[in-house]
Amino acid sequence: MKRQVVLTPEAQDDARRIDDWWRTNRPAATGLFTEELSAALAMLETAPEIGRPYRHRIVPTLRRVLLRAARYHVYYVVTANAVRVLAVWSALRGRQPSLPRRG
Repeated sequence: MKRQVVLTPEAQDDARRIDDWWRTNRPAATGLFTEELSAALAMLETAPEIGRPYRHRIVPTLRRVLLRAARYHVYYVVTANAVRVLAVWSALRGRQPSLPRRG
């Protein structure tokens, strides 16, 4: 079953900020982040189980998928009809995003 992928406003801000940084600081691969994110979101439409469950005390059904080349995680939850992306967050950070405040 195909599900609609919806980014919360916070996740949209994350993606815009990361893309801006990427285009400025990665001149050899300016479109890599956007291309990898788009491919992951397209996969989530039909196969939301591709991401691994991620233990979170407030968001028990949280999952995340890694954008391998860009090294970012996409944090999301799956509902009956949609995949709701809560955050796009660097896999290199030593902490997780503050999800309870997001969407």
